[in-house]
Amino acid sequence: MNLRVIREPSRGGATLGSLYIDGVRLCDTLEDEVREQLDQPVGTWKVKGQTAIPAGRYRVALRQSPRFGRMLPWLQDVPGFEWVLIHAGNKSVDTEGCLLVGLDRGAATIGRSQMALQRLMERLTATTGEIWIDIENPPAYAAGDHSE
Repeated sequence: MNLRVIREPSRGGATLGSLYIDGVRLCDTLEDEVREQLDQPVGTWKVKGQTAIPAGRYRVALRQSPRFGRMLPWLQDVPGFEWVLIHAGNKSVDTEGCLLVGLDRGAATIGRSQMALQRLMERLTATTGEIWIDIENPPAYAAGDHSE
């Protein structure tokens, strides 16, 4: 199974995007601000608890989260980050580097997050194969332009 997050430019410390499963849009996403600097180590641009993970391809596993008390998708081997999960939440202050999912969006928020997470988990728990996620920055970010 292949997940794909297409990010929009960050605004107000938050980054909205869309999550696709095998090419079909499932829901909205919300992350912290994209601060990534190409060809620079994560430690030079990461602000703890306020930075989106680097764009890239990551293996996803389901793991029991002690914090949330339930099984959640876990992005493995994210450079400079640990225990990156996909979970419910509504604002960038809820993320701490994780990906939030929702079915409605505002300027820098998402809503109906629990429902979106339930839909995602139904799909993920039904698969028997490997799960991968591709996180994509907007084209301007790939070129190093973070102005918006």
